[in-house]
Amino acid sequence: MEPFAYTKVRDVRAAVAAGRRGGRFIAGGTTLVDLMRETVERPGTLVDIGALPLTGISPTPGGGVRIGALVRMADAAADPRVRSAFPVVSQALELSASPQLRNMATIGGNIMQRTRCPYFRDVTARCNKRAPGSGCAALDGYNRSHAILGGSEACVATHPSDVAVAFAALEATVHLQGPDGDRSVSFADFLLRPGSTPDREQALRPGELITAVELPALPGPSRSGYLKVRDRQSYEFALTSAAVALSIRGGVIRAAKVAAGGVGTVPWKLPAVEQHLLGKRPSDSLWAEAAQRAADGARPLRHNGFKVELLKRTVERQLRVVGGTR
Repeated sequence: MEPFAYTKVRDVRAAVAAGRRGGRFIAGGTTLVDLMRETVERPGTLVDIGALPLTGISPTPGGGVRIGALVRMADAAADPRVRSAFPVVSQALELSASPQLRNMATIGGNIMQRTRCPYFRDVTARCNKRAPGSGCAALDGYNRSHAILGGSEACVATHPSDVAVAFAALEATVHLQGPDGDRSVSFADFLLRPGSTPDREQALRPGELITAVELPALPGPSRSGYLKVRDRQSYEFALTSAAVALSIRGGVIRAAKVAAGGVGTVPWKLPAVEQHLLGKRPSDSLWAEAAQRAADGARPLRHNGFKVELLKRTVERQLRVVGGTR
């Protein structure tokens, strides 16, 4: 680990000012500290934001929920309002990391975490995300865990967050505060696909700080859930995952929200699946037909072609579970 300066702030305004001067925000530190130990990240200044008043979970006027950026993952998962209205979020959080990490890691930090691509974390390997212009070792290396959706010639690393998949499915909003004031960004626009600039991962402006994530109310009645498929059940990242929320009234699907994880460079919204479900009656054949559209546009690599079929099966299985026809 390389030397760095450390400062602790007590209010959002001071945090923004420190961030504008180039400081890196740290709260739970469950990702950033690891990257600093491996010299992947080398911040000159750490700005400890752990004391900021961003730890609340509150209802919104429209029937949604606003989760403060510094709410611990374990606390968000256990919150009665989240568990009742958004089971998909609670389940995604509980299937993330280990209990010890969930007790430390924050919601804001979770969606800001960087990829688990082994080439990104190996400072001797080529990685455009870590060292722009150096190349992508995963393209012609061992790429079993990498993305089949949203990749580019510069990067095929997956985004590792589980709860981000649920946020993408639910069409959440990220609230930010920066030198120019407050603004909100749709979750779909907050995390960026790599394109030719994989080192730029979020739509943050200099000095901006995440203050909350807001979940809009789901049309009632609704059911939701999260399914994670991985090599082992404990403390492992997804090969594929599916976040599904359905509103069924009068025996017909009135609203559908579906996203996938483990397969995209960002949490991958599945509009073709959603559109195929709308206005139809739940059935085993409908789930299978809709799931066939889950891998539209996929570009598998040498070692991860299996993810195409696995993604379809994961989505189909979770549609059955949430749709009540399993």
